[in-house]
Amino acid sequence: MQIGVPKEIKNHEYRVGLTPASVRELCAHGHSVLVQSGAGAAIGLADADYRAAGATLAPDAATVFAQAEMIVKVKEPQPSEVALLRPEQILYTYLHLAPDPALAAALIKTGAICIAYETITGPGHTLPLLAPMSEVAGRMAVQVGAHWLEKSQGGMGVLLGGVPGVAAAHVVILGAGTVGANAVQIAVGMGARVTVLNRSVDKLRALDHQYGNRIHTLLASTHNIEQAVLDADLVIGSALVAGASAPKLVSRALVSRMKKGSVVVDVAIDQGGCFETSHPTTHAEPTYLVDGVVHYCVANMPGNVARTSTFALNNATLPHALALAKQGWQQAMRADPHLRHGLNVARGQLTHAAVAQALGLACVPAEQLLG
Repeated sequence: MQIGVPKEIKNHEYRVGLTPASVRELCAHGHSVLVQSGAGAAIGLADADYRAAGATLAPDAATVFAQAEMIVKVKEPQPSEVALLRPEQILYTYLHLAPDPALAAALIKTGAICIAYETITGPGHTLPLLAPMSEVAGRMAVQVGAHWLEKSQGGMGVLLGGVPGVAAAHVVILGAGTVGANAVQIAVGMGARVTVLNRSVDKLRALDHQYGNRIHTLLASTHNIEQAVLDADLVIGSALVAGASAPKLVSRALVSRMKKGSVVVDVAIDQGGCFETSHPTTHAEPTYLVDGVVHYCVANMPGNVARTSTFALNNATLPHALALAKQGWQQAMRADPHLRHGLNVARGQLTHAAVAQALGLACVPAEQLLG
């Protein structure tokens, strides 16, 4: 199969769909890879590295899209990229369609086969292609929040870990999944006072066993969320429902009652965010104020540590890329139900139930398209 890797064009997005090592692996299995010149240059992956791995270089994205049977990206396609897609072409990337009806409609019109990293499953209802970026985002969320708590950045001027004789900041983490667990690790390490809320007592129990009295765990009831958020200096939103819009856990009214100069980091913004006051921002303009509360809602947080993120992502995405290239999308999905869950759009139809429900559109199950 001819596989194409365009340069990412989303604001301050420096990750790349395939590393030279991944290219080498695909070529070793008999596939050809076309990489847009400069695709990995920003993170130290030179064109020469891709040539040495067996790739052919293309001068622009249009050439990549025109020649490739499968496009491997990182972020959702931008409008100029959607216009280059064609029927039956495979698009393998993060999509996050639930909060983006315009992109969903545009992809449906292309007739392309659109496979979303974030809905591919693993054993035990895990999300193995989302997990590495969730690990990165969870760890980043605390250091980002600590930065924006500084007075010069618009925060209240609080040091996360405090100092002897002065209380540490209170970090509240909504969700105890991969993002939440990684945020807990960094917040505890920085000496913050940490409260984590989740609807699953089993997940809270696991964190309690790991950290003991260094953290507080609470069931994510309306009352507990309200009390924790009102006392917080930093709130990290990490609630996730696979494929669907994130639940709105913090209302606008509750935000208006938060401490002035406190900080919200909404890691769930890719799926619409879990604060009513959230809207996507970029690395160029990452924050805004609502009722004196700093909101950081960058939709591609891991892009800020693009080299680490690219290698972590490729570890997870390469096995499925190999399967798709070897077997074609239909046979690969017949053979692997976990990969089948990644199919979001195909042949002009929405094929993921949670995405379709979030968008209020009809769904044609992937099994039906696959016969």
